[in-house]
Amino acid sequence: MLEIEALTVHHGLVRALSDVSLRVEEGSITAVLGANGAGKTTLLRTVSGLIRPTAGRITAFGQDLTGLPADRIARSGIAHVPEGGGVIPELTVAENLRLGALWRADREDRAAALGATLELFPPLAPRLDKPAGTLSGGERQMLAIGRGLMGRPRMLLLDEPSLGLAPLVTAKIMAVLRDLRADTGLTVVLVEQNARSALSVADHGFVLGLGELVASNDAASLLADEQLSDAYLGLRGAR
Repeated sequence: MLEIEALTVHHGLVRALSDVSLRVEEGSITAVLGANGAGKTTLLRTVSGLIRPTAGRITAFGQDLTGLPADRIARSGIAHVPEGGGVIPELTVAENLRLGALWRADREDRAAALGATLELFPPLAPRLDKPAGTLSGGERQMLAIGRGLMGRPRMLLLDEPSLGLAPLVTAKIMAVLRDLRADTGLTVVLVEQNARSALSVADHGFVLGLGELVASNDAASLLADEQLSDAYLGLRGAR
């Protein structure tokens, strides 16, 4: 589904990613883990076209996406939900959701996508006419993910969906991701600092450290690796 080869990205003179290569299987949930500054957000922003790579290649759905503009990548079937969600507080919940499907010409499909999104996130249904700024943090995150799903993507890039949320809300969002993958075959790339939460739903995980890929394994093996946990994942203190 997604293959990244020798990806290098600079922010000015700073090298944010260095020769990163990884592969995401179709229909999987893949966690990208690491501490602050590891390059996780940069990786997603480069895949979605918000940052141009210095070197390397990004392929998805059999297409070379390297360096394409963000709108072309979105239309290819990749939706990116940024850190913090990025909802527009002045717009209503319904207006925010409609933005996610604005480029789709099929109005009936847009209506069907809205219905499916509200089934996934029932708390949004009674708030459709309310400004997004009136939502709780958890509801805003649901709205951000729902907006991404409105475009019927084949792959969802999620950046820190648990940031600032209560554990119970985080658990609900992770459960939705698991159900989405099971019911629709959606491929999810999940960037998280909350390694335990991410690995609880992921099939596979990659660990970044200072812009380099330092580990790759199935989720259970990463959870069990105490040396890796101490060095990069902060799991020991969370036990």
